[in-house]
Amino acid sequence: MSLFKYKGFYGSIEASIRDNCLFGKLEFIEPLISYEGQSVKELEQAFKEAVDDYLSDCERLGREPAKPYKGSFNVRIGPELHKHALVAAKEKNLNLNEFVKLSIEQAVKY
Repeated sequence: MSLFKYKGFYGSIEASIRDNCLFGKLEFIEPLISYEGQSVKELEQAFKEAVDDYLSDCERLGREPAKPYKGSFNVRIGPELHKHALVAAKEKNLNLNEFVKLSIEQAVKY
């Protein structure tokens, strides 16, 4: 999936055959903020306007904008994988949090 990126926010790119338009929403935050356009260029402009409007509304209302990522999340992996992850972390002399963090870093290669 391709995503737009602007001012630290990400936006989805979707198509509606029925409505003959492109649409998307700001990803990874609440509240729901959507946008639409007839071309990719128009959709990208609508995405940027949605971000700017959201930030402007937050400032006007004295609210802190939602953060797309908090730095922590819960993952359900099942008891068997949990056990194997704990053993692997222990063998590397790491706690589970550090083991998972390093594993994700390797997987996403950022």
